[in-house]
Amino acid sequence: VGTLHLGCPEDCALEFDVAALLAIVEGAMSSEIFELMKRSDEVAVVERAHRRPRAVDDCVRAMITGVVERFAGLPDAAFVSTAQESTETVRGHHLTAERAGLLGDLRHELRTGEPVVPQTSMCRWLEAYGR
Repeated sequence: VGTLHLGCPEDCALEFDVAALLAIVEGAMSSEIFELMKRSDEVAVVERAHRRPRAVDDCVRAMITGVVERFAGLPDAAFVSTAQESTETVRGHHLTAERAGLLGDLRHELRTGEPVVPQTSMCRWLEAYGR
């Protein structure tokens, strides 16, 4: 399960729709997920997942990259929160990866490879920039 939150400061005029966020989340995963499919379709989904294997942390990084690329016009003060959860039915464990912060900090991390410390939480962002 992928989760993506995007928060804009009050003075942000950029408009976007939920479909853009959904495309980023879906594009970050190894393959599409279907509740119900025909057996003939199952092969294509499994093959795609094997060609593009991604762990939960890979999905989170891909979502952040997707936001940075898709929303280049957003100000550095915008807030991004991503999470990916994976429930393993065979091994019996549950994995979660999360990352949140100011868009400017995340851009810096992608550009330099160096994490920004401390990371901005949603509560801290809402206190500073929220409505």
